[in-house]
Amino acid sequence: MAKHGKKYRNGVTEIDRTQLYELQEGLTRLLDASYAKFDESVDIAVRLGVDPRHADQMVRSSVMLPHGTGKEVRVLVFAKGEKETEALNAGADFVGSDEIIAKIKDGWLEFDKTIATPDMMGEVGKIGRVLGPRNLMPNAKLGTVTFDIERVVGEIKKGKVDFRVDKNGIIHAALGKVSFGSDKLKDNIIAFVDKLIQLKPSSSKGIYLKSIVISSTMGPGVKVDPFQVRTLIKES
Repeated sequence: MAKHGKKYRNGVTEIDRTQLYELQEGLTRLLDASYAKFDESVDIAVRLGVDPRHADQMVRSSVMLPHGTGKEVRVLVFAKGEKETEALNAGADFVGSDEIIAKIKDGWLEFDKTIATPDMMGEVGKIGRVLGPRNLMPNAKLGTVTFDIERVVGEIKKGKVDFRVDKNGIIHAALGKVSFGSDKLKDNIIAFVDKLIQLKPSSSKGIYLKSIVISSTMGPGVKVDPFQVRTLIKES
């Protein structure tokens, strides 16, 4: 059994594991329990009432967070010609075509997100076995296979978050940093959960938002009342 340090144990005493907190109080307790010397990420885990084994209940998309994630994202764009220049001007960290693909084949993976113009996907597909398992493959459903390079690079740099339900019906995402404070984190969480609600599959029956848990990198999880979050969304 894993053993936790004194600071973690002290943080746990501030949180009732059996209670569903309203979002604002839950964030306050999460921040109060944060103790790491670095700026911890704040993560969310949402259990949905879906069965991902059925294609029509697969929840996958992306969302623009009002305050970003607080993380510097390294963007790689697969493009040629004018689109290569457009990507560089938009702030992409790496841009290229055949030479970049060859570099990735040799083991280079120093990037966090990828975008590709549609005409490049034939070549990018050749490294699908490298990019796919790492969730680095450009995807038309997520808007990362596009000729609108400037817009998509800008969105990713500003805090666009991709997400996908796992085999257990849970969606995990990082929605900010402890240094954001409760108000900015609250805005990001509301935007994220609102997007999930919009994506509810028509074939999903019963309770859709089953549970919401927020946590910092080193801290304990805090259960948040899904019904209260829904109410906040309606009021926003």
